[in-house]
Amino acid sequence: MKCLLDHIVLNVTDMEDMLSFYVDILGLATERLGLYRNGKVPFPSVRLGEDTVVDFFPAGMWSADSEAGPCGMHLNHFCLAMGKPAWDELSVRLAQEGVAIETGPVKRWGAHGTGISIYFRDPENNLIEARYYRGENDRDRCLLDS
Repeated sequence: MKCLLDHIVLNVTDMEDMLSFYVDILGLATERLGLYRNGKVPFPSVRLGEDTVVDFFPAGMWSADSEAGPCGMHLNHFCLAMGKPAWDELSVRLAQEGVAIETGPVKRWGAHGTGISIYFRDPENNLIEARYYRGENDRDRCLLDS
């Protein structure tokens, strides 16, 4: 069976801080942000790519009495794969913004084989892995547009 990752949901306590990090530092586009700010939808999202979004659930959506039911903090980390130029640009932005790299660059295995990864945390302490893949003859292999 083959599937696509549709979305990840992160429980968020400071929505503006998280949006700023994912938009300004990671460079992701928002989805439904205006609708969220106008009270028309319960949460905003950021788009990872054509097929995948990250939803940001405010505290009211992850409490024990919410429609989604009780949710724990069980996410170990998630990985963003990108081309080498985008990875380099992200590394620079992280340094400029004072975001500490906890691990890396290191070789790690993933959905497309072995890539080069760095690990860092968002403002709510979620661990994020950012990686690019290398192709034949150790050249950079771009999976996504930079």
